[in-house]
Amino acid sequence: MLIRYVKMTFHKEKVSDFLEIFEQSKEHIRAMEGCRHLELMRDINQPEIFMTHSHWLSENDLNNYRESELFRDTWSKTKVLFADKPLAFSVESVLVV
Repeated sequence: MLIRYVKMTFHKEKVSDFLEIFEQSKEHIRAMEGCRHLELMRDINQPEIFMTHSHWLSENDLNNYRESELFRDTWSKTKVLFADKPLAFSVESVLVV
């Protein structure tokens, strides 16, 4: 299982635009082959900072999503709202306690 985090910082006046984009795309992302979990989180002290947290069966599944028309369309609408460069990373669970 691959776990993906993407941290995004938006211009304060663009946060509602991003939330609308996410609302419109979340179920389509969840329906992508290999996606097992998707959630959106928000920083409690900096409300313009969000992080997506998703689980994928494999890196191939994540890459297929990232190469899809859905991703291209969603990302093109989202990236113009950024106040800072996004940070994305993939991890795997090593130990669950």
